[in-house]
Formats: sequence, C-alpha cells, structure tokens
Amino acid sequence: MAEYTPLTALEPGMRARITKTFTDADVTLFSGLVGDFGPLHVDAEYARKTRFGRRTAHEMLAGGLIFAVLSAELPGPGSVCLSLQMEFLAPMYIGDTITAEVEIDSWMPEKRLVTLKIACVNQENQQIITGQAVLLVPFREERVDSPMGI
Repeated sequence: MAEYTPLTALEPGMRARITKTFTDADVTLFSGLVGDFGPLHVDAEYARKTRFGRRTAHEMLAGGLIFAVLSAELPGPGSVCLSLQMEFLAPMYIGDTITAEVEIDSWMPEKRLVTLKIACVNQENQQIITGQAVLLVPFREERVDSPMGI
C-alpha cells in the first residue's frame, strides 16, 4: 500500500549542481531547434569582428542546464517551474564548461512552493548567470511497509 505525503525533506541551504561542456554541435543543434541563427552564434567571421572576438553559445543553453538541475536533482522529478528570472552577466563561449547550481532559498511545505537561487559559472569560476526560480513541488510516493512484510 502506498501513502502520498508532501515532500518535507527540503531545507533552505540545500544545493545541487550539474556540469556540461558546450560544443559547436550543441550550438548548431540548438540553432536549428529554436530557429536562432544569430550571426554571433553561427558565423565565425562575423563574431570575430564583435567585442567578443569569437562565436558565443546561446545563453539559453545554460538556462537549459539550470532546468536540468531543477528537474533531475533539486527539487527533482515532477516539480513544475512557476517562474524563472535570469540575469546574463557574461558571455558563454563554445567550448566553455558550465556548472549550473541551485540553492534552496525558502521552502513552504504547506503550499508545496520552493524558491531557489540559481547561478551558472564557467570553467574559470566566472559567474555568467544569476537569478531565481520558484517551483511547485509534487507529492512524493512513499512505500509504507506493513508490519507483516506484505
């Protein structure tokens, strides 16, 4: 028999992170998927003449990494993002290794709402994204064993 209870193991200060290196293939696939063929992302000659000096990766690739942490790690599967606010602080280049980290800022179990600080840093520990997310946390199934082991 299963009993459904709200997830109460969440506490302010809990953290989770995911790291990924973004490749030229990632940028090409993302461009095709969403239709963003901005020359800063896909045209090396154009990008070389900009203040960045080279192609940049789409910032939303790092945003997707944040969603990966939220849905897979903290608060985890079944959570629904109600709002996400991101501020882009620095460019993300093709070949950068990005770590997305989330930290619980507040947890309201009675409403099943969790507010998290979000951040992304590159391999040089330079912060490229900061922000906040609010998620609705699902009820989690917990197995309640009978005293008879059935």
